[in-house]
Parts: sequence; C-alpha cells; structure tokens
Amino acid sequence: MIRHWKRGRGQMGPMAPLLGRWSADADSPMGPVTCIRDYQKFGDHYVRLDAEWRVRGKGEAGKTYREVCMFGPDLSLDGEKRLAFWSYSNDGKKSSGHLADGTDIHLQAICFDSQMDAGLARQVFWPDAENGFYWRVESATRKGWNRMVEHHYRPA
Repeated sequence: MIRHWKRGRGQMGPMAPLLGRWSADADSPMGPVTCIRDYQKFGDHYVRLDAEWRVRGKGEAGKTYREVCMFGPDLSLDGEKRLAFWSYSNDGKKSSGHLADGTDIHLQAICFDSQMDAGLARQVFWPDAENGFYWRVESATRKGWNRMVEHHYRPA
C-alpha cells in the first residue's frame, strides 16, 4: 500500500489522501496547461476544492479556468447518505455526482461518476508510486471508458 494514500475514517474518509495543494503540468487541446488543485477541509463534513487551470499555449495563452467544488454527504433517493460532489466553473459549466467504483483503474482508486448532458462521465484519482496521484476524466461509451483528460499531480 502506498503510504501517503491512506483513507481516513467516516464518510469523508475517501477524501483524506487528496487533502493539500497539488500541481500538474499537462498538454491539452488548448496547449500546455498548469493545473493547481487545492483540497481543504471545510468544517467537519465537507472538503472544498479550488482548482485553477493556467493555459500556456499559443492560441489560448494567458487564459485561466477556475473551478470550485464541494465534496460532502448527500441524501440519496433511498434515504442513504452517499459521498457526493458539486462543481462549478468560471466558464459556466456545472456538474455533480456520487462516489463510485474505480477499481478497474487501481485498487485504491477514488472515483466519482456524474450524469452529464452528453452521458455518463467519471473522475478517478489513484496514487502514484511516490508522493502524488493521478487524476483522469472519462466518458462512458458502448465499449467502455473513453479517456478525456489525465494529469499527474505532485505536492505544490
């Protein structure tokens, strides 16, 4: 087991490995980007994510996308509390979803799925071998999952 990737107790336990400030450099359709993700406790029952994507590419150079996301308990239709997220970005997009199974990617993966306008999507977090994590966004297809974005985060 990766040492730094230890889930905490209780409903918010899966979020424990993500707490802190993380940075990734990646390529994107807009050009190279740097993404900073900052996960912090927000009281006892929530984790707040502040994310900033800084585009360094030619066409979109200098453009910044920001996201605010809350992770916390959500009362499902059957009365059971499930870990959920609610995300809002400065380009007007929003999404929400619930904790899901991501063990097809990694046995210690933390996965959230979301029903989007274009169909089912998921974001998956899993540990690297040292002191960081991978983050991937995928959309569901008839044949499985289609990778849209993947970043490798390290402590910022």
